Amino acid sequence: MAQAVEPARTVILTVDDDPGVSRAVARDLRRRYGRSYRIVRAESGESALQALRELKLRGDLVAVILADFRMPRMNGIEFLEQALDVYPGARRVLLTAYADTDAAIDAINVVDLDHYLLKPWDPPEEKLYPVVDDLLTAWRHSDHRPVPSIKVVGHRWSARSSQVREFLARNQVPYRWYSSDTPEGRRLLEAAGQDGQRLPLVVTADGTPLVEPETPELAARVGLATTPAADFYDLVVVGGGPAGLGAAVYGASEGLRTVLVERSATGGQAGQSSRIENYLGFPDGVSGGQLTERARRQAAKFGAEILTAREVTGLEVCGAARTVRFSDGSAVAAHSVILATGVSYRQLPAPGADDLTGCGVFYGSALTEAPACEGQDVYIVGGANSAGQAAMFLARGAKSVTLLVRGPSLEASMSYYLIQQIREAPNITVRTGTVVAEAHGSGRLEQLTLHDVAAGRSERVDAQWMFVFIGAAPLTDWLDGTVLRDERGFLPTGPDLTADGRPPAGWELDRPPYHLETNVPGVFVAGDVRAESAKRVASAVGEGAMAVMLVHRYLEQS
Repeated sequence: MAQAVEPARTVILTVDDDPGVSRAVARDLRRRYGRSYRIVRAESGESALQALRELKLRGDLVAVILADFRMPRMNGIEFLEQALDVYPGARRVLLTAYADTDAAIDAINVVDLDHYLLKPWDPPEEKLYPVVDDLLTAWRHSDHRPVPSIKVVGHRWSARSSQVREFLARNQVPYRWYSSDTPEGRRLLEAAGQDGQRLPLVVTADGTPLVEPETPELAARVGLATTPAADFYDLVVVGGGPAGLGAAVYGASEGLRTVLVERSATGGQAGQSSRIENYLGFPDGVSGGQLTERARRQAAKFGAEILTAREVTGLEVCGAARTVRFSDGSAVAAHSVILATGVSYRQLPAPGADDLTGCGVFYGSALTEAPACEGQDVYIVGGANSAGQAAMFLARGAKSVTLLVRGPSLEASMSYYLIQQIREAPNITVRTGTVVAEAHGSGRLEQLTLHDVAAGRSERVDAQWMFVFIGAAPLTDWLDGTVLRDERGFLPTGPDLTADGRPPAGWELDRPPYHLETNVPGVFVAGDVRAESAKRVASAVGEGAMAVMLVHRYLEQS
């Protein structure tokens, strides 16, 4: 009599080059899932890929793949990227150490990572099994077919291609990048009826091709909210940096109908930081993107609406209403407004820099561009924390990082912990008293002219990558004529408006402006855009929360 064939069990695959860790992972997985799933382990990315191909040929299903990040020859991200082609429906987990959390965040946009686990995860009942349980549940509820993904076809030295990639990455939208000169890139261009002269091409998850899309169209097509659900709110927050996100979290959690409006991506400058190490509660540091994503999810959990790619161009006072106008002519109104527009990086005044922006010259794009800097010589302009954080991040893969600082030292503008890390980094060089006099290149950055201010000498150096962090300017021109600004464009509030003992011009209430209130009642300010603010992430979040408290006080008396 023929023997019955036992149906194949769905596979959970784990790969780690450390045999001891590999056995421990497999042991923990078998203990919990061995009766229902087949646990397959491998000790290299190559052997794991071979196992996946054999499973594919046999028609077996793979539900979850867990890969260690630090493996020789093929790291965990590289392995998962190839595994995605074999089993696109499998849930993907990266096993990392604390020092590799940035890589895990970046992997979200490279391999559509579902989760990352920090090692060690003892006890597994608390730190491993709940994660795998959730992933298996999600996998069972899917149909296991290839997951549609957004595809971006562009050129390495196309400024608009760089902008689109950064927009998608900062908004946590997974995408796959194809260079226009690769076979797959050419195939996608041909399918879209394009010859590659107009880039980037973005192919949405449903197969719709977008050629050189403007940011609002791109945001709407990839599923980001761009239109308010209502015409009137209790609170409109303008700006999605730490201050704006803090205000949205506290406003929505305290029952205010809240909408946050952001012109690009939530997080602001802090969201572009590779690692923030002095934020309370994160002793091992946290990337700006990770902190931003948590705050965004938290605000949404409490019911705050978050609108992306909406540029605000005006503020009007209409009786008790405060109306915020957008660049397309539409508007949204509320009882109160919190201005948390932050600041933008100042542009480098050197000749040639403007023409090469996005083509080797970047402003705050270290996270997005870092993979392309592997083994390269990189220049960073600036001497404050943002520049220091970028230097430490890029130094992980770059051949060398040169920090160009106008001032005589780093001590005046950079935190002590960063200065110490930079001094200990073997491939970081600090050149003080040095400015960029000119950027050279045809279509992409090729050389820089550096000027030693003290010595009065200039030299020309080869350079393909330059990241600029030279201070910031407030984005407040659109408030001119409505909200009082100081000579630098920052917004004075509260006591600064009544320094002479008199209320600001046009103030009609019988009380002075509240601490974070502008010269317009019901319009408050939080974060870096406020005059004399601390310019720190923690203080910005605190001001966002305090502004909401003052909004409540304002609404109670209105």
